[in-house]
Amino acid sequence: MVSTAPLLGPQPLPVEDKLTAFDTVPLFMKSLPEDAVDDPIVGALQSLAFEGTPDEIAQNFKEQGNDYFKGKRHREALGFYTQGIDAKPQDPVILEALLCNRAACNLELKNYGTVLKDCSKAILINTRSSKAHYRSAAALMALDRFEEAIDCCNRCLQFDHGNKDIHVLRDKATQRQATKDKAERERQERIRKETEQKRRLREAFKVERNLVVIPRADGSSSNPYSPAFDAEDPAYSTLIFPVFFLYPQYATSDVISHFVEDTPFSAHLATMFPPEAPAPEWDRSAEYVTDKLTLYAMTYRKRLLKVGKKMTLKDVFKTAGNKDGEPKDGLELKDGSLTFVVVPKGDVEKRWVDEFKKSRDHAS
Repeated sequence: MVSTAPLLGPQPLPVEDKLTAFDTVPLFMKSLPEDAVDDPIVGALQSLAFEGTPDEIAQNFKEQGNDYFKGKRHREALGFYTQGIDAKPQDPVILEALLCNRAACNLELKNYGTVLKDCSKAILINTRSSKAHYRSAAALMALDRFEEAIDCCNRCLQFDHGNKDIHVLRDKATQRQATKDKAERERQERIRKETEQKRRLREAFKVERNLVVIPRADGSSSNPYSPAFDAEDPAYSTLIFPVFFLYPQYATSDVISHFVEDTPFSAHLATMFPPEAPAPEWDRSAEYVTDKLTLYAMTYRKRLLKVGKKMTLKDVFKTAGNKDGEPKDGLELKDGSLTFVVVPKGDVEKRWVDEFKKSRDHAS
């Protein structure tokens, strides 16, 4: 039985395979093999590439570059276009095309600065070069220079109003610029709010609470918490502070990250040292029970203030302030935090107070 299947003839090679085949042909080699240096055929073909007028040489390299560009071999195509430009063609049409084509290669290779340089040269040759304007605008888009990209598109549309690609690119640049402008407005608004918040905080620290701000020497901060206005108080009259409780007897501490200034100390002590709960691991004598503890605050001028458990931070702020005519005093706000000492009543308390006074007197 005779087969009725169609006979398949030779199938065309893909463009990529054709270009790869060119690489083995001396006329199209991008680099010579080591054993071909003295080959007279290769030498003759090399000289042929540069025979003719500058325009003919440039046109030859342009056509070779176009073949490689179609195969998406942009680096090789760029090399041919560069050789064409280096031939210094006299025909402005050829030179403009070479510059625009090399810009297309560099656009694919993300060499945006080089794209802008070549397109600028092409526009100097031909102010109505749509390709140069388009590729300039595309490079500017990639560099987030949207306003310049829009301007480039508008210049092109003055002489090529029906260019759909330019219209699409301008619309995209306009949208990106609008998004960028919105983000910048939001950033500026955040900065404004943060600046205003800091101003209000400085005023609240200095005038109403007698706080002496002690920043770190290098201006940085190691504290993950910072004072802030209570979000539930629209009047901006209540502050929240990070507060350290130091236990010098055992060289340890606790931090209360959000101590609302009108909350009594007893509320926090009751949470940290509940009467029926087991003592902390570091409290070897089980002395740290709310009713058996005393709190102290130290002022900027080394005054020692005994803090009642029913007192709030606001109460301590008032007590720590200097009297009229006396030097400035108040609690220290170090690295954004307040610090209080907690000791058991009795001998431990007395020893700590005596040591503090000796240290203060020695320092003065």
